[in-house]
Amino acid sequence: MVPEEVGALRRERAVTRTRAVRSIAWHLGALALLAVLLYPVVWVIGSSLKPNEEIVGSLQLLPPDPILDNYRRLADGIAGISVSTFFVNSLVLALGSVAGVVLSASLAAYAFARIRFTGRNALFTVMIGTLLLPYHVLIIPQYIMFQKAGFINTYVPLLLGKYLAVDAFFVFLIVQFMRGLPRELDEAARLDGCGHPRIYWNITLPLCRPALITSAIFTFIWAWNDFMGPLLYLNEPEKYPVSLGLKMFIDQDSIQDYGGMIAMSLVALLPVLLFFLVFQRYLVEGAATSGLKG
Repeated sequence: MVPEEVGALRRERAVTRTRAVRSIAWHLGALALLAVLLYPVVWVIGSSLKPNEEIVGSLQLLPPDPILDNYRRLADGIAGISVSTFFVNSLVLALGSVAGVVLSASLAAYAFARIRFTGRNALFTVMIGTLLLPYHVLIIPQYIMFQKAGFINTYVPLLLGKYLAVDAFFVFLIVQFMRGLPRELDEAARLDGCGHPRIYWNITLPLCRPALITSAIFTFIWAWNDFMGPLLYLNEPEKYPVSLGLKMFIDQDSIQDYGGMIAMSLVALLPVLLFFLVFQRYLVEGAATSGLKG
């Protein structure tokens, strides 16, 4: 073998070793990051299978002798209230929020994206500017308004805004998607005698399905996990969602049931996970379609 071939072979082997070392280092880093991300999940699962006295201060992630007492206690309810009541209340709020956001945000987005009217750009700028307002700035005036209207201890304060397109983030998301649709579709529909309501319902809305489902997924998750809103407006435990039901496990005047709280928090993750798994392909489709438009 000539010296040139030997040198080329050595360089090829060096490149192969370098690639192997980089691949191993990358996979080890990814595994370390995965372990950090999964640690809270494993801790919750393990703690739900431990008695109360072993949850706090224990260094073991998974108990050697797992128990199901924490899950059995959920069947007995909390303070005389069935756990299913909290889940039904959360479903009412989450599904009601999804319906309101999808309907109102898509209507507002259609107006901004497909209809030319005086002051459209100014109104759109003001709407985007509302994203800069902290939620806590609006708490007091909103509470006073709903209190005077007699809506405290009802679901109206938690759902009304969803039907009035106050979530500027979702309006902006759907607007950006609608702007990518060909305007020739609207022009052809007008030639066939269609007005804006029919164009919106029969043409624009079906084409915006990825953006609508993306908005629905995020709305469902945010409404399901909302704690501040129900804490402000709901007074009766029978109307509490899951987020407030978890708080009832920790009472300063009684025994603190950490095991039951952790078990219920794990069960509360299942509806969100199922909702995401059912619609995740539409979420991926929306991201892929947006990428093609970019």
